[in-house]
Amino acid sequence: MNTTLARARDGDAAAFRALTDPYRRELHVHCYRMLGSVTDADDMLQETLLAAWRGLPGFQERAALRTWLYRIATNRCLNALRAARRTPVEPIPPFVPPEPTRRGAATWLQPYPDALLDELPDHQPGPAARYQAREAVELAFVAALQQLPPRQAAALLLRDVLGYATAEAAELLGTSALAVKGALQRARAALGENRGRATAFEPGSAAERELARRFAEAFSADDIDGVLALLTDDAWLRMPPAPHEYQGAAIGTFLRTVATWRNDRRFQLLPTRANNHPAFGCYLADSGAPLAHSAGLIVLGFDHDRIAVITHFLDTDLAPRFGLPDTIPAGQGPTAETSPAWR
Repeated sequence: MNTTLARARDGDAAAFRALTDPYRRELHVHCYRMLGSVTDADDMLQETLLAAWRGLPGFQERAALRTWLYRIATNRCLNALRAARRTPVEPIPPFVPPEPTRRGAATWLQPYPDALLDELPDHQPGPAARYQAREAVELAFVAALQQLPPRQAAALLLRDVLGYATAEAAELLGTSALAVKGALQRARAALGENRGRATAFEPGSAAERELARRFAEAFSADDIDGVLALLTDDAWLRMPPAPHEYQGAAIGTFLRTVATWRNDRRFQLLPTRANNHPAFGCYLADSGAPLAHSAGLIVLGFDHDRIAVITHFLDTDLAPRFGLPDTIPAGQGPTAETSPAWR
């Protein structure tokens, strides 16, 4: 590596890529956890690599290159969070929605494609880590992180996800070990109140696929009672970037309002995966039109054998990130049983 490092310091772009490529995906995921947005993570990764390229002559190798890159990425994210967040414009629905149960705050939240998670290297976290790799990318965990003060979220990620020791985390954050311990304690207490639900399913298991299939059939058929039968009593429906959130029976009220507005049009779903959970590209065609256009992406969250959260991301630009088309033939589409994404 020293020869490659020397070439990179001399301005060899290929050598720099050889040094940093093994860490790009995990740095991207780290930025995603910090910011809750894949779009923002794209920007932060590029800023991190640009800062590393410019700062490489000053890299003194007191820490591993990976740790040095994490320091840059973490502090770039903290700087971005100190600035005005690019909160998306609240969409205006084409109908009068029922009163929401509450208004959510993290409207910038986006899903992360499982296909990109498969590119993560098999780094074993240190002994300080408390969260397994699967749990640390679940949507509920990333959403809960967005409710924490940024430095608390950073301390928790460095210690409990990446497994850095307290002294190492303090150095990465440019603060004291005592400050890291305090931030970590507060973050763990807050996150304990916002943890995601337990699930009895292994990712891709037959039981998970079956519940997702039943949801897809009911949802695309406007069988609202069938959808409600699959939910926990306190389930939530969320729709970033819209702040409207509905719980329990209010979900049925909202779905019936949407079905009335759509008239004879029905959603079509294409299976995919996001944040280690079943997901669907959602499509809707105008009446009589030959093509159905992207209407966002739906991600399911489970509580044992029921659905606890339906998150319908309304961003119609998400489909290509998941390898899904922008349009599909109206009235057609593969089922959850036949799609390669579900095997």
